[in-house]
Amino acid sequence: MPLFGKPRYTLVKIRKKEIPQGLWTKCQGCGQPIYNKELKANNKVCPKCNHHFTLTARERIDLLIDKNTFQESDANMQTVDVLNFKGPKGYDDKLAEDEKATDLKEAVITGDGEIDKRKVAIAVTDSRFIMGSMGSVVGEKISRNIEYATKNKIPVIIVSGSGGGARMYEGMFSLMQMAKTSAALARHHEANLLFISVLTDPTMAGVMASFAGLGDIIIAEPKALIGFTGPRVIEQTIKQKLPPGFQRSEFMLEHGLIDMIVHRRQLKETISNLLDYLS
Repeated sequence: MPLFGKPRYTLVKIRKKEIPQGLWTKCQGCGQPIYNKELKANNKVCPKCNHHFTLTARERIDLLIDKNTFQESDANMQTVDVLNFKGPKGYDDKLAEDEKATDLKEAVITGDGEIDKRKVAIAVTDSRFIMGSMGSVVGEKISRNIEYATKNKIPVIIVSGSGGGARMYEGMFSLMQMAKTSAALARHHEANLLFISVLTDPTMAGVMASFAGLGDIIIAEPKALIGFTGPRVIEQTIKQKLPPGFQRSEFMLEHGLIDMIVHRRQLKETISNLLDYLS
């Protein structure tokens, strides 16, 4: 056999070991993979770039409210298709689909609880349910929550995460909620009671133009999109390029729309300190 003869190969097909699904999440900020257990332990904030992932309403409550103190209100209130909305998908079908996907009956959870043993009323919108948009039930639940706080002389905390604004499936019934929630907050303010508004990514349209923008203190998470209409629509309308970071938390802080930007890790402590100083 020649020493430098043509080698002979035997091709063997090796099956790539499959990685189990659900163990890793790709960061939307830096594109790096994050081990899900590490992401959960870090309150769904990327440990590499600090990108804040979306939290569900119940995760928000667990983050802010002392353990075993939250009491939900109006949990079984559900929306009725008063306009008999017609479209590619019926309103009732959309409501049923999102209820099944989220295990929520509407886009907001309201109730009361304690933050470091101080009683507060809290409402949290959930962007998974029709983008956290405000229909008649969302507005009613938030208004009732504010009225409860006014009656019991306690602060209100509202955490907003709504890219949907007022819910056009309900037409004018939805738009009315902007005035109703704002009026409830005006009465709360007249009673010299504190309202802290927390803005998350994204907080837009009718929600931002009503209760979310009326806080005595307005806090935002880093790089949250905040505004009425999205930047792409604005650029198409005015035919101009918008400045870098337009409508992000940092831009809004610089221009005076919000009071502070707080990392999720410090959010409960910050709110607790504000309750101490201002209640």
